[in-house]
Amino acid sequence: MIVPRPKLSWLERSYLPGVVQGLAVTWKHFKDSVTGKTKETLEYPEEKPQLPPGYRGAPVLVKDEEGREKCVACQLCEFICPPRAIRIEPGEIPEESPYAKVEKAPKEFWIDMTRCIFCGLCEEVCPEEAIFLREDCYSITGRTREEMIHNKEKLYELGGILPRPIKKWKNK
Repeated sequence: MIVPRPKLSWLERSYLPGVVQGLAVTWKHFKDSVTGKTKETLEYPEEKPQLPPGYRGAPVLVKDEEGREKCVACQLCEFICPPRAIRIEPGEIPEESPYAKVEKAPKEFWIDMTRCIFCGLCEEVCPEEAIFLREDCYSITGRTREEMIHNKEKLYELGGILPRPIKKWKNK
């Protein structure tokens, strides 16, 4: 099937209508900002951006009220992660702990924030409610790729402690 090109007038071929429309939009924004109608600049970090509804945030690990790791290294989040941003190296809980024979814990846990697509599947699949998407963790920056790979300590630092009962599905 061949679609014929529309015939353009000499005015349309000169791109003048498009240029005029762009200048009109620019003039409107300029006029609104000068008169104080709108404010285009956000003075970050003093002013926080208005997050859109449904924004998920960054994945973090949380501890329980007693300061114990909630993650049991089941690796479900690693298996479900579409871009393969999560890596877990399972480990054992030390023998002197009362939970040594009951649970496991991750020896290492990494999330590559350059690969994470903030889909929320890791949060949904976690049986222990150990991984959450924190809405207030949106300013994740780094100068190198290595800084953007969050290890277990960094993830617990960002996540903190969540009291019981969590009820993570009530707020969404």
